[in-house]
Amino acid sequence: MRPDALLSMAKAVLNIEAQAVASLVDRIDGEFLRACQLLLACQGRVVVIGMGKSGHVARKLAATLASTGTPAFFLHPAEASHGDLGMVTRADTVIALSNSGETAEVLALLPLLRRQGVPVIGMTGQMRSTLAQAASVCLDVTVAQEACPLGLAPTASTTAMLAMGDALAVSLLESRGFTEADFARSHPGGTLGKRLLLHVEDLMHRPPRVPRVPLGTPLAEALLEMTRQGLGMTTVVDADMRLKGIFTDGDLRRALADATDLQRTPIEAVMTPHGTTVAPDALAVDALNLMEARTITAVIVVDTADRVIGAVHMHDLLRAGVA
Repeated sequence: MRPDALLSMAKAVLNIEAQAVASLVDRIDGEFLRACQLLLACQGRVVVIGMGKSGHVARKLAATLASTGTPAFFLHPAEASHGDLGMVTRADTVIALSNSGETAEVLALLPLLRRQGVPVIGMTGQMRSTLAQAASVCLDVTVAQEACPLGLAPTASTTAMLAMGDALAVSLLESRGFTEADFARSHPGGTLGKRLLLHVEDLMHRPPRVPRVPLGTPLAEALLEMTRQGLGMTTVVDADMRLKGIFTDGDLRRALADATDLQRTPIEAVMTPHGTTVAPDALAVDALNLMEARTITAVIVVDTADRVIGAVHMHDLLRAGVA
């Protein structure tokens, strides 16, 4: 094919699939509402089934439901007929995907599910099919044509199924009042999960890894403490371990510029009073935002009595994937 023909074909595919999705808008009706009500009333889990390409869409729908507040899993119809149907209980609801509505492996399960009293939500492109007639509720995902020029490979039809599944999942998400924090709890390994679940106490350095010197310490000794701990700073505390100041690389540069006597100068003469602090239960992302706002690379963690209990460096937050 010529380059311009390839580009034309690609654009045609996208237009056909876009039209297939757009046509679904008029089918968000009472049947869709009944499907949502069935799923919201489900006391068990949502079991999503489908074969072939519909099976791949079913897997994605199950994953989307599970991650947005609706417990769900994918069940392979062929395996279900050989024992895995035992995973389905009377408290569950099934979503069955089949573009033709005549997939043998799916239809074989319908009498068994009916006998158990399990509601079935069908999703098909043939509203006169066996699946459409047998389902408790059926969602119409009919498409005018497949994007495949042969009219054979499932393309627009699977796109329509995928979009209708997303419409279901997001509608349920809204109905359940599912929040960003809920999403984070089901995605602890993702960036959002880390931003909303990780706290400062999860990442902070704890004694004896917290650089700390008492008031009156000569500047030279404070520098040794900074070097030992490798955080680019040291805290300065009183006899009760309450924070009095912080001495950083920036403070050192200023002291050297002023030709400060390292042996005779006490740390309090050159430290930054008190310094920037956070509580241990603060979100790690809030600590990162604080560092960025104040152009610093570390914050001190203090308890309610202002005693130093830890320190967190920007590198710790970046390694943890908080940014």
